[in-house]
Amino acid sequence: MKAVQYQSFGGPEVLEVVDVPDPKMFADLVLVRIEAAALNPADLAFQSGAPDPLVDSFFPVTPGWDLAGVVEQAGAATTGFRPGDEVIGYVRGQAMHYGTYAEKISAEPRQLVRKPRNLSWAQAAGLPVAGLTAYQAIVHSLEVTAGDTVLVHGAAGGVGHLAVQIAVARGARVIGTGSEASHAFIESLGATPVRYGDELVEQVRKIAPDGVDAVLDTAGRGSLSTTQEIAALGARVASITRSTTEYAGTIDVYLHLDGDDLIRLVELAEEGKLTVHVDRTFPLDQAAEAQQLLAGGHARGKIVLENRREAA
Repeated sequence: MKAVQYQSFGGPEVLEVVDVPDPKMFADLVLVRIEAAALNPADLAFQSGAPDPLVDSFFPVTPGWDLAGVVEQAGAATTGFRPGDEVIGYVRGQAMHYGTYAEKISAEPRQLVRKPRNLSWAQAAGLPVAGLTAYQAIVHSLEVTAGDTVLVHGAAGGVGHLAVQIAVARGARVIGTGSEASHAFIESLGATPVRYGDELVEQVRKIAPDGVDAVLDTAGRGSLSTTQEIAALGARVASITRSTTEYAGTIDVYLHLDGDDLIRLVELAEEGKLTVHVDRTFPLDQAAEAQQLLAGGHARGKIVLENRREAA
């Protein structure tokens, strides 16, 4: 099978497409034929070697944690899946070695749930990592409920655009920061768009004179520096960018695998309350170009690799 690998730490330039054996199967694993795999900023971070003191990497490494695909084989000790099932998954090991930038992967059943019926392969592949991060931030960390006013920094990004929709689905009024070019997109998600920059406080105060009840930072780059001026008394603040030094009391959001949360994301998608915007797709052999687009930081929604197979 084909897989994308890197033999040393670096940027997109270290990626190469190689032929490797099909994954081996233990009795308690599920073999998935990958139709699409989404990219995430964490791919670039781990590939750079920055987290190396905390996480082992065994070269060559195939990056990627997100997938949408079809079960090819279910181990004899597994339940809940059978060949032909369409699934999505957050497939991450304790060490960096096997990943989803590939045509196939062996996964634990707990890492997989059924694919939303109304999403394409590319959309479905973008749901697990970004969706879980957004859901856990909005629902568990910020405890957003109906009637809350929520500010999402980076509302057009991979996590941000999902967080907006999840907050709207919970009955919140949402304000989303983004560039002028992304305002129509943010509005289409159900949020009121505002610009980054010096006028941010004034814009937010016009919409929410009493301040916002919750703030989620998905953008970084000093986004929380204005929080004191726009937050209501007792406002909850969370960040996926480790921005705790910018505003005291900020909750750091750490993504973790939770099957119930992943199933709820599927349900929200099938209820028409949540969709994944795919900025662009690339074939597997253009993974380096896909990572270059991701590194640029201007993608709207998700960037996805597709395994484009020849028709029989």
